[in-house]
Amino acid sequence: MPTTALRRTADLDDATLSGIRGLLDQAFDGDFADHDWQHALGGTHALVHVEGRLVGHGSVVRRQLLHGGQRLRAGYVEAVAVAPDRRRQGVATAVMDALEAVIRADHDLGALSASEDGAGLYAARGWLLWEGPTSVLTAEGTRRTPEDDGSVHVLPGSVPLDRRGELTCDWRDGDVW
Repeated sequence: MPTTALRRTADLDDATLSGIRGLLDQAFDGDFADHDWQHALGGTHALVHVEGRLVGHGSVVRRQLLHGGQRLRAGYVEAVAVAPDRRRQGVATAVMDALEAVIRADHDLGALSASEDGAGLYAARGWLLWEGPTSVLTAEGTRRTPEDDGSVHVLPGSVPLDRRGELTCDWRDGDVW
């Protein structure tokens, strides 16, 4: 039976962090960059273990999004991964159940950028595809991110959203969404 634990990055020891990074490298078939790893840190991690083995991970970090003239506290989901031999066994569901509870308790909304493979999971859980343009806030001002249009999903919270409007994220190195 899987067990799920929530832990803040600051409470994870080096061995646990190394184990998470190893799972991410395995689950993403070596295509999990250092900046992706940095994006996953600084928030709350959902860790799923089966018989003492880490088989699932996801994290939620706080980001600022701009929409409709409002600054929103977003719980941004990062680094959702399941060990290849444990896929389609409810592990991702356990990860997302825990992360969504954090989002609902502490944020105005949830947000994430989904791969084609992951989009179905999020849609089935009530995450909504953002239909409007996406952009990023840079030192020079707002810059459109058309390459991210069609991949951003939101989990609505207490703030009304117009999913056809513009959604702007704060700047970060690597993939901004």
